[in-house]
Amino acid sequence: MKQAQSSTKSPAGKAVTVKKTFSRETSISVNIQADPKIVWALLTGASDYPRWNSTVISINGEIKAGGMIELKSTLDAKRVFKLKVKEFVPEKRLVWGDAMGSRVYTITKGGAGNLTFMMSEKIGGPIFPLFAGMIPSFDASFDAFAADLKKEAESIQSSKG
Repeated sequence: MKQAQSSTKSPAGKAVTVKKTFSRETSISVNIQADPKIVWALLTGASDYPRWNSTVISINGEIKAGGMIELKSTLDAKRVFKLKVKEFVPEKRLVWGDAMGSRVYTITKGGAGNLTFMMSEKIGGPIFPLFAGMIPSFDASFDAFAADLKKEAESIQSSKG
């Protein structure tokens, strides 16, 4: 049986997590005063993540259509997440993940150099209840990721004049 997608909306810049028996979904949304090209470049520049993103230790590989990456996160510094780039729509949507879940990045253009960045990650499956208690909360990590992206993108935008 397929579960319905969560439509819980987070207050701007704050992560919200919806827990269900067989899944957990965390999401965040933030407004950024920058060109979508800048945000996209930050999201797809794998080797540059540790410089601007306090939640990422390293990303090896290329973030491109069909690409594979190996990510080390501050949530579990000993573990390497092997992820496939599942969707790649320049300046609009990026999805990567593994068999247990996917992280979705969405960029929606607003007016006057404004955009909305949304990030969500849904993890789960039939055996999810067996290990759900061992997975740390993503809320603080999502808050930091969004704040870091906003700060870096707006800094780059303001340096362009």
